[in-house]
Amino acid sequence: MSSISNFQILAVNASDAAIWTFVVYTLLVFVIAGFANNLLKGRSFLSEYFLGSRGLGVWAFALTFAATSASGGSFTGFPAKIYTHGWILALWIASYMVYPLCTMGLLGKRVNQVARKSGAITIPDVLRDRFDSRSFGLVATLLIVFFLSFNLIAQFKAGSVILQTLIQDVDAFKGLSGFVGSSVSGMDFFSEVDPGYFTCLVLFGVLVIVYTTYGGFHAVVWTDVMQGVVMIAGVAIMLPLTLSQVGGLRSGTEQMARMIPPRIGTASMELADSTDSPRALTNIWIAQTNSDDIRQIYRLSGSIAIPAGEKVIDDIPVVEIRTPEEVERLWDKFFSELPESAWHQIGPAESNIRQAAVEGNFVLGATESGIDILCTFGEFQDFEYGAERTGHYVSGPAPMPPKPDQDDGPTDAEVAAAAGFLPLGMAISFFFMWAISGTGQPQYMVRLMAFKDSKTLRRAIITVTIYYGLIYFPLVVIFCYSRILLPGMENEADRIMPAMAVTLTENAGYGWLAGLLVAAPFAAVMSTVDSFLLVISSALVRDVYQRNISPNASETTIKRLCYLTTLVIGTIALVCAINPPAYLQDIIVYVGSGLAACFLFPVVALLFWKRSNTAGCLGSMLVGFGTHLFMHVLSWWRGGEFTDPVNLFGFSPVVVALAASLIAVLVITPITPKPAEHLVKKYFEKE
Repeated sequence: MSSISNFQILAVNASDAAIWTFVVYTLLVFVIAGFANNLLKGRSFLSEYFLGSRGLGVWAFALTFAATSASGGSFTGFPAKIYTHGWILALWIASYMVYPLCTMGLLGKRVNQVARKSGAITIPDVLRDRFDSRSFGLVATLLIVFFLSFNLIAQFKAGSVILQTLIQDVDAFKGLSGFVGSSVSGMDFFSEVDPGYFTCLVLFGVLVIVYTTYGGFHAVVWTDVMQGVVMIAGVAIMLPLTLSQVGGLRSGTEQMARMIPPRIGTASMELADSTDSPRALTNIWIAQTNSDDIRQIYRLSGSIAIPAGEKVIDDIPVVEIRTPEEVERLWDKFFSELPESAWHQIGPAESNIRQAAVEGNFVLGATESGIDILCTFGEFQDFEYGAERTGHYVSGPAPMPPKPDQDDGPTDAEVAAAAGFLPLGMAISFFFMWAISGTGQPQYMVRLMAFKDSKTLRRAIITVTIYYGLIYFPLVVIFCYSRILLPGMENEADRIMPAMAVTLTENAGYGWLAGLLVAAPFAAVMSTVDSFLLVISSALVRDVYQRNISPNASETTIKRLCYLTTLVIGTIALVCAINPPAYLQDIIVYVGSGLAACFLFPVVALLFWKRSNTAGCLGSMLVGFGTHLFMHVLSWWRGGEFTDPVNLFGFSPVVVALAASLIAVLVITPITPKPAEHLVKKYFEKE
């Protein structure tokens, strides 16, 4: 293939320096796990492995809380939402700035006190011991395992996507993924799996499972501290690079204001000749002039695998760029200097319909060594809201991508999409989703059981609030403007963070920095996965096995079961992520809102209300779960997506389910027996 050297291509090319930067970061993770494992010796295994002996100081507590909360959604799903919808995401995420005040300020001190009085190691421990109810503890355990298992699969996907974006152009990785692809070819389970994605999934999964299993809580906390620093450093570097490359805040926003949402469709790609061996094409742009000599630009999405001997690839997702300014800019960068041999006549000569294709820095079909391809486009769909109009990326409601057509008429999700992203009712819903419902997340509550004293808690609240402000607002700016630097990624928006990191550093001439920037979202995913693994492991070993099956199990048995459970759960999540969920952020929102609906008001009641009892809190938990699940299942039953729930009265499931949970605890508690007096004295009277 011939290289085009006189203009810059919007390509994502990894450098060896970036890889080595990333490798150094990975090695540090294993060093930390080794030191953490040494701390397990000579101490109570359960308390140390799952809570770090309740001795976290300000920086360790603040950064492990912040890093765990800033998950793969923050650096993968959230940027994808920003890229798709624009500036409205600043309002969507706004209440997350006060989330630490709600979670740590409202529950922190009280959760810590109750856990110390009962000797609890897990959140189900707290719930069970507060009412001396085995059934309450078991229900809580099952709900935690149910929801976090979904989230764990989504996080594994995020880790793989991030890693793949960094190393996909490295020759050694291409060889390895080619070998993996050949090894699994012919297996139905892997028929639709990208070999590169699967290779990165295994690499990521082995890394995070091993260091979490080996090091336990302290390994998680210390890596969270390092990952918290890496995350904020990555954002601090990306923000000025982004602003400089789009011409500043004013220029970037003006360019977004002139944007028209693209059209989404599919394409078939036909090669002039079949290849002798499998290969993959990435970052393909198609230019076409129609009969009126009007220029059109398309981007084929994802990595396109071409099996040996094949000539036609069907159903390739494609994005048509619609903004005239973008079309001209992309034409100048990619196609203005192409040799005549790169253009294909695809209609009668007098019609002047011609087509050309480039892959990264290479022309497809310009020389004898190139690959001549012809793309045939299928039907395109406009955005449900904002199509053919400018200004929606800088105002609200924001543009909404098209939803799949339904034979029996529009679904509730499609009707909602036609109203745009984040109308007023949904804006209110997401305020509760982030600021209020975040308080009900048991995976974060367990961090509240581990800090040293009240002084540590107060300082950590301030630290985490500032930290979130330094992370999330810059992310909105960076990924709004990523639409300018990396157009046409609507079909693979979950890749925008690592793709943007590599593009920014290469445009600036500092390719080695890509490894550090990609380590930021990778760190966010790792810090969430390791925490979720420990929460699920502790729930199964401590709350199911030790407290219900074998109360007198030896520490050696518990230790082996903890290691084994963490390993097995991680492996199961890895296998489930081979065919991953389509939309990462939608899964994260489902899990977060579901856990809040189940846990927020029952936990608040048992911590602060003396009259609260098992019936009221358990009923509240089940009503919240059932209401939340019903709104999702109803959407699926009507022909929509499970992750696009029915929004009753214009509000998302989290608001409706929280309201139902609150009503349940207030109604059921007074009409059921009072809690045992000795439990009230133990948890509400000062010693």
